[in-house]
Amino acid sequence: MALAGSDSMEEGKGETFLLKAIKIGGVVVLYWFISITMVFLNNYLLDSKDLDAPLFVTFYQCLVTVGLCYGMHLLSHLCPGVIDFPSVKFDLKVCREVLPLSIVFIGMITFNNLCLKHVGVAFYTVGRSLSTVFNVLLSYVILKQTTSFYAILCCGIILGGFWLGVDQEGVAGSLSWMGVFFGVLASACVSLNAIFTKRVMPAVDGNIWKLSFYNNINACILFLPLILVFGEVGHLVHFSRLGDPTFWGMMTLGGVFGFAIGYVTGLQIKFTSPLTHNVSGTAKACAQTVIAVVYNQSSKSFLWWTSNLMVLGGSSAYTWVKGMEMKKVHIPQEESKEKLLGEKSDAGV
Repeated sequence: MALAGSDSMEEGKGETFLLKAIKIGGVVVLYWFISITMVFLNNYLLDSKDLDAPLFVTFYQCLVTVGLCYGMHLLSHLCPGVIDFPSVKFDLKVCREVLPLSIVFIGMITFNNLCLKHVGVAFYTVGRSLSTVFNVLLSYVILKQTTSFYAILCCGIILGGFWLGVDQEGVAGSLSWMGVFFGVLASACVSLNAIFTKRVMPAVDGNIWKLSFYNNINACILFLPLILVFGEVGHLVHFSRLGDPTFWGMMTLGGVFGFAIGYVTGLQIKFTSPLTHNVSGTAKACAQTVIAVVYNQSSKSFLWWTSNLMVLGGSSAYTWVKGMEMKKVHIPQEESKEKLLGEKSDAGV
């Protein structure tokens, strides 16, 4: 999704350095604001003592995303010069093809929310830190892709930070093993989600917004029996604020932020690079942790902060290592292309 006229960075070639810096800074700030606000908002919704229905909260956010996708589709037809959004007409065949990813997607967002519910925002970064480790492990098991020694070393630092964090939460008396368990499952699902996304992309013509539309439709359907099985209907019936517009406003806002994070993530990658986006995400997680500790007026030990730095440092180092490895692969390919073009030119082709 994009505003008309913002599709190409080529248009910005004549811009001054200051204007470019302001634009990039604005996009990064927007990404941080939406991402951090979404985490705190979800924590508020899931931490409610009156409503113990995390599956319903997640289901409703998926429903909002479906509605927003269809709404943007209609707006793109009404305002073609202003809104650019792909056609998202329902197709049962595409739904079936996306279904394997949707099952993993349900696990990812459900375990994410359950982890957040049990551990809170401050420990959330560490509790959900094993995604990179699972990326390496599952890429080898499923895709048969090997990983360099330096990348594995970074994973070792992340694992060390994770265990130190769990230990320090235990020392502080605030450890939730259930939250840690859900965090590990969420990390595994995040990695599987990336693998399955690549596989089903051709079914939606490589369009991430079509994928989001069908993924969330499947999720809404699959969540319904889960809500019944886990007895959340009873909690909803006895919930005192079920008719409160403020409650539904916060629920809807959570869904809007969930939809918006997809857009601002793409926007940040577009205005910077995938590597810079990952670094920004790591810095955002650090800021998010600090905000949570300050907001809750918590007192954390030196080793607790060390665990966070190990996780964030290991994640940043892994991103840098993979970026350097990709450059090493890319440069020889470019050189071989130039050499081939040169040979063709010499031969008069």
